[in-house]
Amino acid sequence: MVVIADDITGAAEIAGIAFEAGQQVRLLCAGISAATSVGGDSVATTPTAATIVIATDTRSMTEGEAVDETHRIVSSLLTPTAHSELSTPLIYKKTDSALRGHVIAELSALKEAMGYKRVVYCPANPSKGRIIKGGNYYIGKVPIDRTDFSFDPEFPATTSALKKRFPEAPSEGIIMPDAESMDDLFCIIRLYDDGRTLFAGAADLFRTLLDYSRVAIANEATRESGKTDTSDSGKTLFPDNGKSVTTSEGKYLILCGSTQSKPLDIGIPVAPMPLDIYNGGNDLTTWNTAAYSEQHSLILTIPYTHRTGKEVATHLRSVMARKARQLVSEQRPDHLIIEGGATAWGTLHALGWTEFEIVGQVAPGVVQMRSVTSGVLVTLKPGSYPWGGLFEQIVE
Repeated sequence: MVVIADDITGAAEIAGIAFEAGQQVRLLCAGISAATSVGGDSVATTPTAATIVIATDTRSMTEGEAVDETHRIVSSLLTPTAHSELSTPLIYKKTDSALRGHVIAELSALKEAMGYKRVVYCPANPSKGRIIKGGNYYIGKVPIDRTDFSFDPEFPATTSALKKRFPEAPSEGIIMPDAESMDDLFCIIRLYDDGRTLFAGAADLFRTLLDYSRVAIANEATRESGKTDTSDSGKTLFPDNGKSVTTSEGKYLILCGSTQSKPLDIGIPVAPMPLDIYNGGNDLTTWNTAAYSEQHSLILTIPYTHRTGKEVATHLRSVMARKARQLVSEQRPDHLIIEGGATAWGTLHALGWTEFEIVGQVAPGVVQMRSVTSGVLVTLKPGSYPWGGLFEQIVE
């Protein structure tokens, strides 16, 4: 299976789910050149993977750029020499569970390029209280347009009604069903699974798709043996939990780049971004990170929130990535921890790290992977997700 995700933390979340399901997983960053790699001897290429997850960062692009990138990736997947371990790629499109991104444009491009009859788009995450009921999207029983997502600088939630948020969906052959539970997701897949439907949505739909595939294989085996066993239908066979946690001794670099970041009190020095840089400056020498050399670990934070807009977000991502690249080059951390998808993408782009082997999952969405380029352990977390037990492992 190939999963195409519009941001890297979403890609990592999906990779973690596939890893916990017992699959070999490779995560690739589309469009990043490895030529700028910061250093470290190359390690062996990851083995052939049952699931390839491609992070595109199209959420940070214009709609036209996102469509072009989608076509480019599909073209590479359909090239006979690309991903030779995949005879006919089964595509899953990972989208944001808060409805952000160029959703309809990308789904329409995928549908057309891959020859799908229709798209089932279900961004619900019932396991996290994010549901679709009566055509409206709720987070913890609150309509999404009454949550903090209404203040998103690029994709504000101005309505909870999916048909108002995405009015062009029906004409593009995109179905947006209700889903209030994991059983609902299972039923949706069973209803539309005809080999001509593109499934798209959040992590819970992907997890259920893996469940559904396992049940289908098991039922086929029992039918061939003359027995019928559908007792697993509708159950979540791959639980939403964290395990296989990997810890490392030595130097840590922690980047808290999300607007939803909370202060971390874990005994590691904090180096907040200076106000002059936050306000648009580019002189990284004003950012005091001397404590890194003394303590061997450091947390970079953005302690201000009064500026909004795409240009501001781009600037903050850029300077955080440049500072991280500088510190990685100077200090050679053993473990890089990044909160926030935009910060993660910008940082990995600056480092030139393009391919990762999934090695563990701390908690849902908090995924650990090892850079094939540098061998450094990298942990990624979406800004709106909890850290799980990661820092309990670090401070022990």
